[in-house]
Parts: sequence; C-alpha cells; structure tokens
Amino acid sequence: MIAEPIEELVRLLARLPGLGPRSARRAVLALLKRPDTLLAPLAAALERCAREVRRCSLCGNLDLCDPCSICRDPNRDAGQILVVEGVEDLWAMERTGSFKGRYHVLGGTLSAIDAVGPEELGVDRLVRRVAAHPNSEVILALSATVAGQTTAHYLARRLKGTGAKVTRLGYGLPVGGELNYLDEGTLKAAFEARQPLS
Repeated sequence: MIAEPIEELVRLLARLPGLGPRSARRAVLALLKRPDTLLAPLAAALERCAREVRRCSLCGNLDLCDPCSICRDPNRDAGQILVVEGVEDLWAMERTGSFKGRYHVLGGTLSAIDAVGPEELGVDRLVRRVAAHPNSEVILALSATVAGQTTAHYLARRLKGTGAKVTRLGYGLPVGGELNYLDEGTLKAAFEARQPLS
C-alpha cells in the first residue's frame, strides 16, 4: 500500500507531458531517496514559481514581471512580431539569438476537435496589437503540422487589413515537426529563409 501523499505526487507528475504513471513513480522514488538535495529544493522552486511567475499581458510570455522583460526591452524591434504557439517555442527562438523583435504567444493552434477557436487563442488581441503598428512585419512561426498550417492561414487572412507584412518561417522545418524539438541551427536557418504568406 502506497501512502496517500506519495500516490498524490505520482498522480500529479503523471499528468505532465512526457511522463506516464511509471515514469512518475520512478521520479517520485528518486525524489524521496534524496529529500534534502532533491525533494526540498524542488518543492521550494515549485512554490516560488507559483508565487512569482506571471503571464505577460502583452505577448503571453512567462516572466517575473508584466509586461515581460522582452516587451519592455527598448532595444527590441517593435515593428517585428513573431507569432508562436507556446512559450517553449519563444524560448527556442531566443536560444538562436537571431530574432530581435517582439513575440506573441497564441497558447496553441486552432482545433475543432479540442474546441480551440480564435477566442481561446486571443487572435483579436493579436490583430489589435498589429493594427497599432501598420507597417510592421508579422512572422508566423507555427509548427509545420496540419493544425499549425491551418492556424497560419487563418491568421494571415485575419491580418490582411492591418497593413502589416505577413511572413512565415522558411521550409527548413521538417513537415510534422514542432519548434521546441528543433536544434538552434535549423531554427535559425528557417527564420532567415522566411517568406511572404499568401
């Protein structure tokens, strides 16, 4: 019989991406074997993140401040907005060091099956943001999946009347690939080979 707090921790960890019940049990056992060096610091880090990390009201990034440090950086080009599916994609692009503009995190892609529409992705917020800078470039950096491409085409149609130039990452990305799994070199090459989206 497993103690209830341990079972609860296993259940919670098993809900994380990439972890199933077996992996979660192994992780919990590793944490419990080293409570002073692993479990206590992890608990403190989780509590600090829950208390201090917030979502940027402008772009959707995660940071300790709102607006986030990227949105507040005066050296970033406000005339370029890179649209990504999730924060992990923003972090992947930042690792390349090739983009010096601002971001917009959708929080996913359009999906009728999962009941994710334009409202859930905050598309109106993006359109308003772009309309405020009519000569800007919007770079759609969405995954080369069916859902990513469907979302890209929808966004291109919605952004047509804003006066912004809409481009997408070049096809250096593998079909079916997701940005957060790609290496920095592939992402950088795809960014530099971006093309207008018609």
